[in-house]
Amino acid sequence: MSKRIFIVYGHHNSKTSFNAAIRDTFISEVKKKGHEIDLINLHQENSLNFFDGTPPNEQVLDYRKRLEQCDIMFMISPCYNLRASAILENWIDLVLAPKWFFAFKRVVGNWGYPVPGAMKNKLAIMSMSYGGNIFSIQTWFQNMPFRRIKAGVLKLGGMKIEYARFYEVLPGMKEEKFAKDMEKIRKLARQL
Repeated sequence: MSKRIFIVYGHHNSKTSFNAAIRDTFISEVKKKGHEIDLINLHQENSLNFFDGTPPNEQVLDYRKRLEQCDIMFMISPCYNLRASAILENWIDLVLAPKWFFAFKRVVGNWGYPVPGAMKNKLAIMSMSYGGNIFSIQTWFQNMPFRRIKAGVLKLGGMKIEYARFYEVLPGMKEEKFAKDMEKIRKLARQL
């Protein structure tokens, strides 16, 4: 069955970066299966303001409407300072926000639990690329962005989650490693 996939691309290099290769490989593979793509490149969109407590603007409301029409949300970003790129983080803060994405059910005082919103039971895929070596990232840093985005954001919205990590994404990356990483993306796309 054909699915609609909303891709949020959060890397400044939209042509030759490793993240661009992930995006293009994924799109090529899912199109073979007949899926539809709704792609936004955050660096080519109108810049979103930072959250200041005001209601969502028309651009944010449009993203939400498009997300409601999708079956899958796929976010692609490099890891900068143990988090996704600032432009993607800001998009998450504004678009995947209460009360549209989740709300809180108050039990007593300030205690309660999250109640999923408009994206409940949809699939979220997060692709994060790390420039450092695999040993240090896996040993000390891996869980920070993983936990924050997966458990701190996507689970609040009740989404099913796939998380793709790519290590040692450096200019001198060997062709064999690059090919192996792209096959990982093809396999992910074929499983949808």
